[in-house]
Amino acid sequence: MLPHGTPGDEAAVLTRAGFTGPDRHVVPGGQPLERTCDDVVAWVFSMSYAAPHLFGPRGEAFEADVRRLLREASPSGWFSERQPSTEVFVWRKSPAEM
Repeated sequence: MLPHGTPGDEAAVLTRAGFTGPDRHVVPGGQPLERTCDDVVAWVFSMSYAAPHLFGPRGEAFEADVRRLLREASPSGWFSERQPSTEVFVWRKSPAEM
């Protein structure tokens, strides 16, 4: 979360580049998302800090540890979380620039 924007102040950059906005849209969350153990493992490996190649020869051991912890946390193999709301900021090219 970046409650005060980004350190690079992209709003100023986009404005100088001729864009107007942003229009802010909120996609409401709160819906439950149910995942299997395989889904959670895939999600972990989809994170840039946990990409499979970063583990080198220890990747299989890491995955085995994650799966063991997941089985301990939920013997049924199911996990559920509530989805957060998502903010979308839309910038448009100003009509004078088109």
